[in-house]
Parts: sequence; C-alpha cells; structure tokens
Amino acid sequence: MNSQEDLRQSVATKLRERKEKVQQSTAFVGLDGFVDEIIHVVDKRIDVARFERIPTIQGFSDRIGEAAGRSTNLELVTQRIKLGGNGPIMANALAKAGIQVTYLGALGYPDPNPVFQPLVEKATKVFSIADPGHTDAYEFQDGKLLMGKLTPLNEMRWKNIVDRMGTETFTQQLNQSSLVAFVNWTMMPYMSEIWEMVQSEILNKQPKPNPKDRRTLFFDLCDPQKRPNEDILEALNLIAGFQPYFSVTLGLNEKEAHEIGEVLGLKVESDSREGLIDLVEQLHNHIKADTLVVHPVKYAVASNGSEIVSINGPFIPNPVITTGAGDHFNAGFCVGRLLDLSHQESLATGVATSGFYVRSGKSPTVLDLADILENWPE
Repeated sequence: MNSQEDLRQSVATKLRERKEKVQQSTAFVGLDGFVDEIIHVVDKRIDVARFERIPTIQGFSDRIGEAAGRSTNLELVTQRIKLGGNGPIMANALAKAGIQVTYLGALGYPDPNPVFQPLVEKATKVFSIADPGHTDAYEFQDGKLLMGKLTPLNEMRWKNIVDRMGTETFTQQLNQSSLVAFVNWTMMPYMSEIWEMVQSEILNKQPKPNPKDRRTLFFDLCDPQKRPNEDILEALNLIAGFQPYFSVTLGLNEKEAHEIGEVLGLKVESDSREGLIDLVEQLHNHIKADTLVVHPVKYAVASNGSEIVSINGPFIPNPVITTGAGDHFNAGFCVGRLLDLSHQESLATGVATSGFYVRSGKSPTVLDLADILENWPE
C-alpha cells in the first residue's frame, strides 16, 4: 500500500473506534440560508421527456456569446429543489455524522421553509430569524454557476439576533459548543457587523481561555470576488480578533485562495499543485488563523503554521451533484478535528465526506466515511 492508502485505512479505523465521541460533540452553525434549485440547461430537446444538456460551462458561454447582438432562448430544467446555503448544508452534514447541531440562520421567519425540514429534524435546535435567499444552481460537468437572490438576507443582522434569538441564548451556544462555524461572509451583508458585535458585546467581556483549551471556530468566506478589497481585509482582521478565544480555521476553495492572494498582493508562480501549496504558505504568513485549509476539486491542502500537508480526493467520474461539495468537505474536516485527528487525517475525512456526497447525493454517517476510506474510488 502507498502512504496515502495507509493513511486512509488508519483514519477509517479511528472513525470506527471514535464514533461515540462524535455523538458527544456539539456544533453551533450559521448564519445563512438558501433554497437551492439545481438546474440543467437544455442543448437539444429530443421529446417531451428527454433532452441533451449543455455539458460544460464553456459550451454555455459559447451559446450565450452567439446571442450577442441578436438574442436567444434557453430552456432550463429543474432537477431538484433542496436546502441550500453554506451554513445549512454544512450543518446538515454535521448532524448526519451524529454531531448535536444548533443552527442559527435564515431558514424562514417566523417558521422555517419546508425545504429545510431535513435539517430541522436532524438538528438539536434551530433558530430561524429571517427568510432564506434563493439560488439557481446551473450545474455542468466541469463546474457550476450559482445565481443568487440575496435580498431576504438583509434581515440577518445583530439586532434581529438579539430580538429573535436573544443574547443569552446566543452566548450560551457560543460558549458551550465543541465547534462554532460562521460561514458565507460574502453573501451576508451584515456578517462583519455580527462578528464585530460578538467580539465587543460577548467575547471581550469574558476572560480569555488557556490557549490549549480553545475550541474550534471555522470560517468560510464563500467566493469574495465581488466584495471590495477593503471589506475583505476588514473581514480578515475580524477573523483574527477571534484568535484569543478560539482555535480559528479558515476554509477556502482554490478560486477563493487566489482571490485572497490578490487582495494581499501575493504572487503565485504556477497553477500547479506545488504553486497552490506555495500560495497556502504565503497566505498563512499574512492571515492570523491557527489553520488554513484549501480544497481544490482533486485534492486538499492544510497549513497549521508549522507544516503544510496535502491529500488526494476520490475520483468520482459522474457526480450526482456538485453544489454543496465544498460545504461537505468543511463538515468532514471539522469532524476530523473534533475527533482529535491530525490535520492530514482531517483532510482525509474532508475529501471522503465530499466524495461520498457528490457520488450519492447524500451526506455520510461516520461509518459511511470509514467505508469509503477503506474502499477508495480510484
């Protein structure tokens, strides 16, 4: 067996041995919420029931480009409607793994939208204080285009958290959960305000914990390209402000890593794996977080400040779904950290969680993760 196969087998064994610890762990996750509509774009309509879809983003781009100066008609076919948003997808995956999850976000107000019922049923507690956004997710074989409608998320702000959840309840979840995750900064117009208020109104009034006793706080910016550089730098400074109280992890996909690198004025020599590893090292020299994780499609990289590790992902030739794959990676990585796995072992649980999801369309249990690690799709 090669070293990565040895690693996967070892992680599978540890998952089976520690599955009860997962059930004893708690997570406080937020703060977004979307109704996701998974869509294929028709290339050729064969009959009323059958069609060939445009397979690639480049093909879709070419079709749109051909319409310039003329116009065209494109048919969209909804494949499924599901719960969406970085927070709900991550929370749902954590709950399926067996973690006791409390969710705060925009699932519908005063009552959650029925599309979020799977999360409501799995979670220990749900606090929904605003209506969800809506995403039209155009899926292709080489990627996806996410078209978001965000106006309802304007209600997701600190005042409404205080009025509709309560500062005492929020503080209790923040202080007692094994894992805290605040995700989708880009699409939440008041996320920076919320982070600032959490620090000034709660954390800065509390004694700082022993560094070894800090719990994990996970952040995902979520495609910050559209936000001004000064907003991104402010967000990174706010993330650094949580460091005295939590062991902070920042998760990025490959595109986001390059975008943050540009904002920080970093240079990357190549688009290779080695180039990305170099970028991760440069990023971590500028970003004040204990852990930096970057997950391209085919592999993943993590830096803990003293070493950088990497692991290959599974090969999934015909994915059932890709929207939410990154959120499942994040959930899987956090499961590994909650089980006291190393950073490289946690990368293995991350890519396994993502791989299981895109292959089956379902979130895995811990035993599902052990199975896919032992029977790796090459």
